[in-house]
Amino acid sequence: MTKENTQFAILGLLTSGCNTGYSIKQMMDGSLTHFWKISYGQIYPILKGLVDQGYASVRETSQEGKPDKKEYQITDMGRDALRKWLEHPIKELETTKNELLLKLFFSRHQESQVTIRHILQYQQKLEDRYHTYHTIKNNISARHMSQADALYWIITLDYGLATTKAAIGWCGETISKLKGE
Repeated sequence: MTKENTQFAILGLLTSGCNTGYSIKQMMDGSLTHFWKISYGQIYPILKGLVDQGYASVRETSQEGKPDKKEYQITDMGRDALRKWLEHPIKELETTKNELLLKLFFSRHQESQVTIRHILQYQQKLEDRYHTYHTIKNNISARHMSQADALYWIITLDYGLATTKAAIGWCGETISKLKGE
């Protein structure tokens, strides 16, 4: 369902004012990348598919000395498809690949100090992510609360903040266990 979900992520971005492949990628990199990854190379084929399905329309604008600019708009049919997708229940919990957990699973084969070092490095990355989420949340709260999507962006960030904070706590507890405390 990942490809289908990515299609709907792009449809959703078309509703938020992102109407070029470049602006979609910018929004993905600035917001969605924290919970939904998509490569730049996937965007245009998905946009083409959305146009082919009638979920989006495209308008080409000539630019002097540059390739034509393609601007996409969600159609009524696309809005209906997005709404139907949003209404469907969540089918399953996503399984995430986590290199640290994979290494921990087999860590009896290495010195505990190496394992602790990995966890400390992971914890630092989590703390950086937590700070990034706070910065984004503060930016939205200060500059974008008048936008219709702002409340939902904040709710999504709150999830990221809560899960990241829990993971940071888990790191501390795990290090204590490994040290035998």
